[in-house]
Parts: sequence; C-alpha cells; structure tokens
Amino acid sequence: MASPAQLDAGAATASEADALAPLTAAWRDWLRVEKRMSPNTLAAYDRDLGTFLAFLARHLGGPATPGELSRLGPADFRAWLAERAMRDLSKASTARALSVVRGFFRFLDRRGVLSNAAIGGVRGPRVPRSVPKALTVGEAADALESVGDLEDEPWVAARDAAVVALLYGCGLRIGEALALDRSAAPLADTLTITGKGNKTRLVPVLPVVRQAIDTYLKTIPFVLAPDGPLFVGVKGKRLGPRRVQERLQTLRAYLGLPETATPHALRHSFATHLLAGGGDLRAIQELLGHASLTTTQRYTDVDAKRLMDIHRSAHPRDRR
Repeated sequence: MASPAQLDAGAATASEADALAPLTAAWRDWLRVEKRMSPNTLAAYDRDLGTFLAFLARHLGGPATPGELSRLGPADFRAWLAERAMRDLSKASTARALSVVRGFFRFLDRRGVLSNAAIGGVRGPRVPRSVPKALTVGEAADALESVGDLEDEPWVAARDAAVVALLYGCGLRIGEALALDRSAAPLADTLTITGKGNKTRLVPVLPVVRQAIDTYLKTIPFVLAPDGPLFVGVKGKRLGPRRVQERLQTLRAYLGLPETATPHALRHSFATHLLAGGGDLRAIQELLGHASLTTTQRYTDVDAKRLMDIHRSAHPRDRR
C-alpha cells in the first residue's frame, strides 16, 4: 500500500501534468481568435502538437509537464524528428509539425509560462520548394465541359459543373466554394469570398461561371433557404469536399488527365493561366487571397518551366 508521501507525490505529478491542458487550450484559443485560423488549419495544428506531446509521453515515460517542457534539450527534439523519419512521414509534414511546436513554445515564452532555448537551434528537414501542378488550358476546358457527363441525374451534373467552374473560373479553394450560401446567387460581376484567416477578397465572376450556377439552380429539386448552403448533396445537406474530390478522380480516368488533376489543381490552373496571359502578379495575389507575395511567386516558376519546355521542343538550335 502506498504511503501518504507517495500518494502526495503522485497527486502532485498528476496535477503538474494536468497543467498542460489549460496551456494548450489557451494556445488553441489564441490561434482561433487572434490568428483567425480556419477550422481545418486549426485542426491540423492541434494534431501536430498532439503527436508531439504523445511522443514525449513515450519518450519521458509519462505525460510531459510544463517543467519538463522547459528542460527538453536538442537531443529530445532530435529524437522526435528521428521517430517521424522512421515512420516515413514526409519532410513537408515534419517541417510543418516542427513549425507548430516552435510556435507553441514561442506562445508559452511570450506569456511568461516557460522558456526553452533548445528548440530554436533544432533544424528540420530540408523541404524542396514545391511547384504547383496546373492543367493545360485544353485540359481545363475538357474538365469544365465533361464533368457533367459523369452523372445521370441532371441537377447533380449541373451542380458538379458549377463547382468546377467556380474552382477554375474564380480560383477558389474547394472549401471557399462549398461554403457559399444560397444568398450569394444569382452571382453579380464580382463575388466576395471569405478565405483563410477570415480575410475577405473580391473576385471577378465570368459569364460562364454565372451561367453554370444559374443552370444548377434551375434544375435542383430542393428549395434552398437563403441562409443555407448553395451546393447540397442528394439529401439536401451542404456538399462536402470529399464528393468533389471523388468526382475529379473519376474525371481523371474519363479524360486521361494526370494524377495531379485535383480540385486544388483547378485553382493552380486559374493562376497559372492568368500569369501566362499577362496577368499582374500582385493582382493574382489579391485574387487568390494569398497573404504573402512569395506564395504567389511560385507560379512564375510554373510559367518559366512551361516556356523552357516550349523552347526546348520548338527551337531549331535546342535539341537536348
């Protein structure tokens, strides 16, 4: 039987471990309220921190306490990174997780809770700069024209065509398109979109996009409430991203498109084709809702690569 001293020690240890709960809760609230992170991004950050704390519980032999967090050394963080490498997690995923953990420690430090200088010296994996995979103009046109052919139910076919038109014609993220309410239609010449971080932006609406939305609304068998979803599934509830992803997967096989032809690739194609047509990089940044121009500048890499490919295949003096 445990002595009173042992029981007191055990209670203190449990109490100290429980002290992390309000700290992680405060961090989540700060991300949601101050940083205005979207629910999906917040969930990803929460998972990354959770996997780190779960590793520490195994590594330290029990739940980490605030005191133990402050005493972690470079070897402890490297052990975590090594475990992720052994699990064959991608470098990009690990780099993001390390950024999340650094941010958590920085949050605690700025609030005077604890300080740990060791994490500042931990180097994450080098992640190659990714270049967005865009469809060609012809492939994008085929996708717009053919997506409705995959569905026998007319209103569902019209809905899928309308969603694809928004992704490519307006450069929307899939979550932004599916978050639209019925009150947004009929669409005007511009559409106000609330994107990441609750930031709003104005995007032009092409006539072909308006027409696709109008066709969908004329064929849908449901009466949509003004404050309800614009795009719904067969049960009348807001359409989920998985349904659109599956439709694009079927479309890839139907048209022989590359594996990179995803819903997000339509957004990349929107930006790449604008840039190739002479669009201004700053204007494209605004249309996409990128917080940083650096993110938008990736599309210059795409366009430069395309021009080099054309040069190598067409120039008479370049036969590499």
